[in-house]
Amino acid sequence: MIVKTTQFIKSATRPAHYPEGDLPEIAFAGRSNVGKSSLVNVLVNRKNLVRTSSTPGRTQLINFFQVNDDFMLVDLPGYGYAKVPLAVKKDWRPMMETYLAKRKNLRGVVLILDIRRVPTEDDLQMLAWLRAYSVAPILVVTKCDKLSKNERARQTAVIAEKLGVTKGELNFFSALNKEGRDAVWARIDALLAPDDAEPGEIAPEAEPVID
Repeated sequence: MIVKTTQFIKSATRPAHYPEGDLPEIAFAGRSNVGKSSLVNVLVNRKNLVRTSSTPGRTQLINFFQVNDDFMLVDLPGYGYAKVPLAVKKDWRPMMETYLAKRKNLRGVVLILDIRRVPTEDDLQMLAWLRAYSVAPILVVTKCDKLSKNERARQTAVIAEKLGVTKGELNFFSALNKEGRDAVWARIDALLAPDDAEPGEIAPEAEPVID
């Protein structure tokens, strides 16, 4: 994917407010403070396309960004922050489940996890939703520069076991040194490939253009 333009389109909480059109969508989900904003910004080579809230967990909108004329990047609200008001927590579940279940444009969800943490019940719930609604997951493990090689191997095993996946299904990423950027893009490109692509056909890989 060569990123030429990225622009904010709109925010929404319910289907009536989602953007019109048939552009495919790739959504990004994860706990508050998991590094979602940093991942998105590195992928599109923008410093502040997605801003980190000064109060984690309080941004409770689904935000739509158009990348080139190719697809919508959808920033889902962070979850799992303990100090979020109860009313906000109650609204989060139906908002997320409705989007995942009913959005026909949705091609896949990048589910982001912190390599230093064991996946929580919220992470497992999100993955369960993706499986229930046949939404392809891209599992990205962030902040990999924070651990030594041995610690990273140990945590990889823990995360894979907790999620019930193989280690090969995990994509490792660091916003600091850009490790894993191309691999994540390759996964996204595969999901965005036309449905009528020939079996085995793979789109040529290219790094995003740096402005």
